Amino acid sequence: MSESFTCRACSSTQGELVLDLGVQPLANNLLRPEDLGKPEPRFPLRVFVCPDCWLLQITDLVPPVEMFTEYLYFSSFSDTMLRHARTAAERYLGEFQLGSGSFVVEVASNDGYLLQNFQRAGVPCLGIEPAANIAKVAREKGIETWTEFFGLKLAQRLGAERRRADLILGNNVFAHAPDINDFTAGLRELLAPGGRAVLEFPYGVELVEKTEFDTIYHEHVFYFTLTPLVPLFRRHGLEIFHVERLPIHGGSLRLFAGHAGAQPVRPSVGALLAEERAKGVDQPAFYRGFAEQVRQLKADLVGQLALLRQRGQTVAAYGASAKGSTLLNYCGLGRETLDFVADRSTHKQGRLTPGTHLPIIAPEELARRQPGHTLLLTWNFAEEILEQQHAYRERGGKFIIPIPKVRTV
Repeated sequence: MSESFTCRACSSTQGELVLDLGVQPLANNLLRPEDLGKPEPRFPLRVFVCPDCWLLQITDLVPPVEMFTEYLYFSSFSDTMLRHARTAAERYLGEFQLGSGSFVVEVASNDGYLLQNFQRAGVPCLGIEPAANIAKVAREKGIETWTEFFGLKLAQRLGAERRRADLILGNNVFAHAPDINDFTAGLRELLAPGGRAVLEFPYGVELVEKTEFDTIYHEHVFYFTLTPLVPLFRRHGLEIFHVERLPIHGGSLRLFAGHAGAQPVRPSVGALLAEERAKGVDQPAFYRGFAEQVRQLKADLVGQLALLRQRGQTVAAYGASAKGSTLLNYCGLGRETLDFVADRSTHKQGRLTPGTHLPIIAPEELARRQPGHTLLLTWNFAEEILEQQHAYRERGGKFIIPIPKVRTV
């Protein structure tokens, strides 16, 4: 047990350490070459589980303003994310009968990749995006965007100045909010009486079972299962009425919530709670083997890469992602092992990876330089990237996929 632990959901002080990833740089703090002489902030990265509500969470927090004021992840650079957003929007427009008299709010709306689908359908919408550089791109698309952090106070102001929302969307943001009670209270405040909140986030069970340790970084404060979320929402007058499993990002949950009693609770909620109980999500044993699984994966990956280098092979990486930063820094993979990182985002090209300082270049360079092997850091988009890198693979290039087990394709 940890003497300094306080659960950010239920306030229990009886946390149990699940995984210690050491001291790490901020995963999205991509450096400019001229930054190399400056101090690079690093912070402990440890995951605990609360044995009272079973919420997985990191304990060493970094103020959100340090991570999100300027942000270099633009969702529109991923074809997979664009398809996922379009499919979801089309579903919600029909299923929830949204039209010109409705109001949709997205929290962490990024560059408008999701809200643009509602805008085209003539549904009034508003984005909440704290990163000023990304919000600017959304506004250039004609999507109204407030550059703020979401919480109860902002929800109260929104409700007073505008109106309550028929649909609140939050894709991969709920886990980023350090004050989870304030965020949940904000959902309740902003949601119209018959409105719905739909949240997506990586699933904590997949994290543990598939050794997805690279999902852990300072922006991700929480790693959710359904078990702790049902009582959390109930405390704030909300009710989870449906839940879906999604394959995206290595396994995610899509959670539907509304005001208590406003929507009939579907069987999916009870079914997933029962499945989690059967797996032992509400028992310490479920989490205790995770650290050893991570250590073994590290040993396998580092060993395979070292063998390739000993044989004179050139090795690069693909995907200057946050999860890539966690993996590279935890495994100690820098320029002695990898020549460069290719990434599709023009906002990242020309920068250096956090901590390991690998140069980030355009993906076209992969086929031109033709390294023998490429470590796929963005393995969650493997299908899309392998298709895009057809020319590289046709010439004999191979990708190393590190999660859930190291394999070469």
